[in-house]
Amino acid sequence: MSEKRVIFRGTALPLLLLAPQLAVTAVFFLYPAAQAVRQSMFRSDAFGFGERFVGFDNFSALLNSARYWDSVGVTAVFAASVAIITLVVSLALAAAVDRLIRGSSVYSTLLIWPYAVAPAVAGILWWFLFNPSIGILAYVLRTFGIRWDQFVNGDHALILVIIAASWAQISYNFIFFLAGLQSIPRSIMEAAAIDGAGPVKRFFTITLPLLSPTVFFLSVINVVYAFFDTFAIIDTTTAGGPGRDTTTLVYSAYSDGFLGQNFGSSAAQSVLLTAVVMVLTIVQFRFVERRVHY
Repeated sequence: MSEKRVIFRGTALPLLLLAPQLAVTAVFFLYPAAQAVRQSMFRSDAFGFGERFVGFDNFSALLNSARYWDSVGVTAVFAASVAIITLVVSLALAAAVDRLIRGSSVYSTLLIWPYAVAPAVAGILWWFLFNPSIGILAYVLRTFGIRWDQFVNGDHALILVIIAASWAQISYNFIFFLAGLQSIPRSIMEAAAIDGAGPVKRFFTITLPLLSPTVFFLSVINVVYAFFDTFAIIDTTTAGGPGRDTTTLVYSAYSDGFLGQNFGSSAAQSVLLTAVVMVLTIVQFRFVERRVHY
């Protein structure tokens, strides 16, 4: 099939077609980002009566704060756990569904449903399941001698938010993995099976290399998701507690800005968080992408 290309004679029409997207980007991304950078260099009055230029003092105070570095540690554990669990579980589910001959569409639909659940609702759902008084999963754990209580045990609280955040993201990963698995020609797998390669060897030598672009794309998406899009889950399950054991960087920026009324520190945390995610994304494209085979 021949490819059809549209050639514009001038620049007016292309700019006009791009104008809505450029306007949305400017209003909802560029302007707030510029305001955050500006606010990070000011110290505001708690009652909103004025502000004072302090340069990079907000950044210096953060980098010398033990509370901020605790949040960095919690975020690192949380993001790595969510990214790994989500990739492994969703790939296993996609491989299982891909092997089904009958009923695969039913299982696919059931596994995609959680993606339609709002993050706040997902957090409340897992809060109820692990509630030490009324949660069924907390009751099951007690039968095995584990006294689960996310309200006083920081490790339990961190495990809870990791499970809730991973569960909410698995469906998104599942869709891409299943599409990638179904795009692999069956003839390649059949030829490998005839040559004596077992299911495990076929998976690691054929399936996984062919899925490497999908794995790379989803690893980037999952890291960004763990850093930015899990605020609602943390807020509804643990609210950053107990203490600050589940306070990630994005939740720390929220609590300092909206609860503590420290707008300068909150803006500085937002700028640093964006910079960290940009660096991680560049590192992934610079080093991890070398192992991807397109």
